[in-house]
Amino acid sequence: MDQGQYFTKTCARQYGKTTTLYALEQSLKQEYTVISLDFQVFGAADFQMEASFVRNFCLELLEGGCQGEIPADIQRQLELFAQGEGEQNRLSMLFRCLSKWCGSATEKIVLLVDEADSGSRYPVFLDFLSQLRGYYIAREKKPAFHSVILAGVYDMKNLADKSVPEYKMNSPWNIAADFDVDMSLEEAGIAKMLKEYREDYQIQMDTKLLARQIYDYTSGYPFLVSYLCKLMDEKIPGSIGFPDREAAWTREGFLAAVRIILSEDNTLFESLDNKLLDYPDLKGMLQELLLEGKVIEYIPGDLGIRMAAMFGFVEIKNHIVSVANRIFETRLYNGFLAEKSRKKELEGITGHGGGNGNRFVKDGRLDMELVLQKFVDYYEEVFPEYNEKFLEEDGRSLFLLYLKPIINGVGNYYIEARTRTNRRTDVIVDYGGQQHVIELKIWRGQEYHRRGEKQLMDYLELYHTKQGYLVSFNFNKQKKTGVRRIQIEGRVIIEAVV
Repeated sequence: MDQGQYFTKTCARQYGKTTTLYALEQSLKQEYTVISLDFQVFGAADFQMEASFVRNFCLELLEGGCQGEIPADIQRQLELFAQGEGEQNRLSMLFRCLSKWCGSATEKIVLLVDEADSGSRYPVFLDFLSQLRGYYIAREKKPAFHSVILAGVYDMKNLADKSVPEYKMNSPWNIAADFDVDMSLEEAGIAKMLKEYREDYQIQMDTKLLARQIYDYTSGYPFLVSYLCKLMDEKIPGSIGFPDREAAWTREGFLAAVRIILSEDNTLFESLDNKLLDYPDLKGMLQELLLEGKVIEYIPGDLGIRMAAMFGFVEIKNHIVSVANRIFETRLYNGFLAEKSRKKELEGITGHGGGNGNRFVKDGRLDMELVLQKFVDYYEEVFPEYNEKFLEEDGRSLFLLYLKPIINGVGNYYIEARTRTNRRTDVIVDYGGQQHVIELKIWRGQEYHRRGEKQLMDYLELYHTKQGYLVSFNFNKQKKTGVRRIQIEGRVIIEAVV
């Protein structure tokens, strides 16, 4: 901003845009005159007509939108705009007035607009961007805002993708500088906040461990970090198994908070759900990524991937698309699996395992070996006639549908993103203070199978556990189904073959 750049702060819903703009406003007003507006308070009618937009823009500016002095002559002109609906209420006249103000002001003027994309479907908003662009380009001749920030979910450079046809390939916001600041919270920053909380309440807490867990599940998504901590502060203490705050701020208390957030609706999840309904191609891509294990490479210009990243569903690392965080991934899995359970070919599987979930728990510990044994029995009973294509597309879904009601309410699961491919997937189950590492893989021959065992052994070492589980979907007609134990280098692999 000091360099006079115009840019967009584009983040997913509830990522901290408004909070950041407010903090910026408080900092900048020491040196600049700050105009800070929120287009969210503009009604649809305010964007439909140019005169209405100009009128409401000036009303908001005069009613607290300016942090600084407004010269008397400029204020009189803005008041006329705010009162009128006539021919003088045109964008061109408004910007002449704003330019005059920029030219006479003793302090440089910056413009901050929150929820700027609220009016993006209306031509008058694109005309507003065009005026900003025009004055930016000509600012050596015509005074203009020193800097402009437009904050929203949609990237202003690509608003034409969802607006009126005449702007289809010509966004007026092509002057914006790249804004590459990472808005997510870092693990060290989360740890610092936890230390302050620990000191405030004088409790014992492993802040380093909890910060790592929170970051692992959220990837620093501000709303998720804040909400999980709120649950551990307000909901977990006093609940079953967590008598006080000290018990809540533990690994087990954190996982209990994860179960709560995954079992409820909130404003963020509702927004994401609506995007899946509005954009079927986006939903299809996420299903391919999660359920089918497809590796999706980022290709510049791919609208679907760009939208998925813009809405916060995915991130791009090393040109590969992955779901943004474990919370989103597990919730998406839960939703997609629920849809599959309603399909005729998967009907009934959820009730089979979950209806008698207690039989899988002994002394508060999950008997994963018994889970695998019963899954093999059930699979052989219900799905023996299905072919290889069915298994490749739905084998993992079958197992997760079977597993989910068994651990529901007590345990959590997530997918290890580094192994999610169409050949293998690692599922990590947290239950009763234990972690169970389960590899799901498609049989591709003995050599591939041995490599899979070695990879699972590596993960057991990573998770500091002596026992792991392997579910092999085998298409060989000579296969021997069932569950067996394999001893390798002092560790045990329990393998289920279906």
